[in-house]
Amino acid sequence: MKYWLMKSEPHVYSYDDLVKDGRTLWDGVRNYQARNFMRDAMTVGDQVLFYHSNAKPPGVAGVCEVASEPYPDPTQFDPASKYHDPKSDPDDPRWMLVDVTPVQALPRLVSLEELRGTKSLSKMALLQRGQRLSIQPVTGAEFRTVVRVAAKGPVTPAGS
Repeated sequence: MKYWLMKSEPHVYSYDDLVKDGRTLWDGVRNYQARNFMRDAMTVGDQVLFYHSNAKPPGVAGVCEVASEPYPDPTQFDPASKYHDPKSDPDDPRWMLVDVTPVQALPRLVSLEELRGTKSLSKMALLQRGQRLSIQPVTGAEFRTVVRVAAKGPVTPAGS
């Protein structure tokens, strides 16, 4: 099993929306590296930190699970979609996606500030300068730390 972080703006699609829907396709990814993670590396059962980006505060809101093998993102072929890609060919699709299902809402949001203040997360991809990918790998230790922080309350940064 692998671990991931997937970002969504909560005003567009929140963790609560995922819980309500029960399953969703992770469409609209238009970055090749993020697409490659879904297409080449994600497998059914992988665990995902659901991150609310562009929020006040941004942070991890829940855990979800990869629920499908990768398949073509249908929005790339839909001229009415904001994710339409006229250069994508149905016989050789450019953009792929996976479905995700909710596993558990975290007891509380783990904010970006709190993630930054947790020493054992200092190497987490999300916290690296210039890291803006909407889908990122997470180590098992990082995943468990975030879930533990949410359950037990804020971790006191080293030296505090």
